[in-house]
Amino acid sequence: MVAQEIMDLIPNRYPICYVDYVDDMIPEKKIVATKNVTINESFFRGHFPGNPVMPGVLIIESLAQAASILILKSPRFYKKTAYLGAIHNAKFRAMVRPGDVLKLHIEMKKIRSKMGIVDAKAVVNGKTACSTELVFIVAERKEKI
Repeated sequence: MVAQEIMDLIPNRYPICYVDYVDDMIPEKKIVATKNVTINESFFRGHFPGNPVMPGVLIIESLAQAASILILKSPRFYKKTAYLGAIHNAKFRAMVRPGDVLKLHIEMKKIRSKMGIVDAKAVVNGKTACSTELVFIVAERKEKI
């Protein structure tokens, strides 16, 4: 799945779209997506000068966007919007820096009529940078994407 297909599913746009492409997906089960981290990211100007590190909250946002793609690809949620409802047990284990390729691994745990729960892991060079459980609330889309 490439950029245009991603934008058809989720409302995020530049400069806050953090999924470059989808590597693999089994609808309603799991997804692996990629975020290429570059020095041109606007947040590196202030986080931190001389020691650029991707903010943890943006790693979580990247995971949330990948999870949204998985959730919204489901026929029951297609053309809706997934809102982040909760973040549980987030752990940061490694820094993410410019030049890193962030692999976003999402596995569906539960799916109900208006919500989904996923296990999420961000990986760089085979090492876990962040792991968490994310809860999503799915609602009707307010505006056309």
